[in-house]
Amino acid sequence: PWRFLAIRGTARHALGERLAARALEKDPAAPPAAVDKDRQRFSHAPLVLVVVGCPVAGHKVPVQEQLLSGGAVCFALLQAAQALGFGAQWLTGWAAYDAVIQRELGLGEGEQVLGFIPLGTPAEAAPERQRPDAGALLSDWSP
Repeated sequence: PWRFLAIRGTARHALGERLAARALEKDPAAPPAAVDKDRQRFSHAPLVLVVVGCPVAGHKVPVQEQLLSGGAVCFALLQAAQALGFGAQWLTGWAAYDAVIQRELGLGEGEQVLGFIPLGTPAEAAPERQRPDAGALLSDWSP
């Protein structure tokens, strides 16, 4: 219920230019810094994998579970990249949900972007961020 698009080389820059143009189409008053961020969004990693969800309605596996399996694919890509010494990030953002961008990526009817996964060698270690208290996330059920 999912497939991949590989975006590499000059295609990464072309996608960035298209994102910047689309951002300005949506909001002609968009701040230049925000437009430039969209332009550069996929230029840092040598490869961006787009995980595309293509659920099949009426399949024995419910659509929600098909989409969840695509999320598991995104997570597995992150884990595999880390295990091999590469950096990866799971991104969505407005472009993942924009119908015009979806068409330009070649998505078909009923397909959706589940994640943009830039892959490459990190220039620096990712900064630590605050994580939730694991103990607060678990509760016991009893009848």
